[in-house]
Amino acid sequence: MENIQAQTIAGGSIQPLAGTATTAGVRAATLETSTQRRKTILSIVAASSGNLVEWFDFYAYSFTALYFASAFFPSGDETTQLLNTAGVFAAGFFMRPVGSWLFGRIADRRGRRASMVTSVLLMCFGSLMVACLPTYASIGIWAPVLLLVARLMQGLSVGGEYGTSATYMSEVAVSGRRGFYASFQYVTLIGGQLLAVLTLVVLQQFLSTPELKAWGWRIPFVIGSIAALVALFLRRSLDETSTREERSRKDAGTIKGILAHPRALLTVLGYTAGGSLVFYTYTTYMQKYLVNTTHLSAATASQVMTGALACFMVLQPVFGTLSDRIGRRNMMICFGICTTLSTVFLMTAIGHTASPWEAFGLIMVALMGASFYTSISGIVKAEMFPAHVRAMAVGLSYAIGNAAFGGTAEYVALWFKSSGNESHFFWYVTALSFVALIASFLMPDSRRHGYLDVDA
Repeated sequence: MENIQAQTIAGGSIQPLAGTATTAGVRAATLETSTQRRKTILSIVAASSGNLVEWFDFYAYSFTALYFASAFFPSGDETTQLLNTAGVFAAGFFMRPVGSWLFGRIADRRGRRASMVTSVLLMCFGSLMVACLPTYASIGIWAPVLLLVARLMQGLSVGGEYGTSATYMSEVAVSGRRGFYASFQYVTLIGGQLLAVLTLVVLQQFLSTPELKAWGWRIPFVIGSIAALVALFLRRSLDETSTREERSRKDAGTIKGILAHPRALLTVLGYTAGGSLVFYTYTTYMQKYLVNTTHLSAATASQVMTGALACFMVLQPVFGTLSDRIGRRNMMICFGICTTLSTVFLMTAIGHTASPWEAFGLIMVALMGASFYTSISGIVKAEMFPAHVRAMAVGLSYAIGNAAFGGTAEYVALWFKSSGNESHFFWYVTALSFVALIASFLMPDSRRHGYLDVDA
């Protein structure tokens, strides 16, 4: 910039030198932008690899529960067995607040990279433990107890993963394109679900139902633990996005620091409650809903959900880009309106359809509405908190809302079904969607004030 400002000698400007410097400056700026873009993409890929593995491991449990439920909970009918496994699934969610606090503190005080490396390593141990667990027939009551311990370990890991990866991907993204880049958190989150259900579909083609119930359900957990080691290697190369000054602040990574932003905290809790419940209703619970209520076969339900999740994953960057155009607040309002008005109709229609294609179409309508939230789930929170508490604030506020409403979605839905009031669950989802809508109206517009822009 100093060369561009040509000095005046003897009353005249040195125009040729100024022009040359200007051209060189433009070229340098273009090169820097192009280099930065490549660096951003590589960082997103490295961070996403761990996110993908984390969620593959976590959802492998949900999708294989149909086969191992009787191995750990042998008594009762199919709904009771699924209810027990859903209870263990929900317990993993209740470890998320602890994980988000622990790993958020590490991220805000020691760095984002250190937190992400540790969380994926913990997930590796949890998955390997599930893969090796003996059944109820071998060790009795200790089988479900150890299953619960493994799930708590995974819940702790995922609790730390969300806040830190959402923060990192938001911070490393280029201004004006943050919605697009940050949407890849849910691309990999959904991708983890998709790979889990694809693995199950492949196993269903080569193994019989008795083989899947006997030992085949363990294979996804072995795959997940190996993939975690690959993600661990990739994450070690990540650049740090927080500064030493931010990490050394007295209130960095503390609850006190988060409570200094009460409006942001309550807003995130409000729309996370509805967003998480809707997401888990139409993804993890939907496979069981198609089997238990729509009465599709387990294999057909898996195929329907594979196609739906693949389309859902592709939608995330599209909706993320849309958020860069219309703003995060408007996206959240669209989400609240769509899900509040459509949930009862869509869930009822899915439950009464006899066609897998019709079920797929209805699920996709629901997932398009959910995409207004999922595509910006991380960045809409990151923009509301300053850097020195961002990782913990994003993770903890999300984990609390997610544990209370997202993680319990399957359990609540199956409880309503077992009591003969399945339709009450649809209204429950509708009510929480309305809460998310109210929170969306109350949130600030990040285009006028967002902490990521302040940091930049």
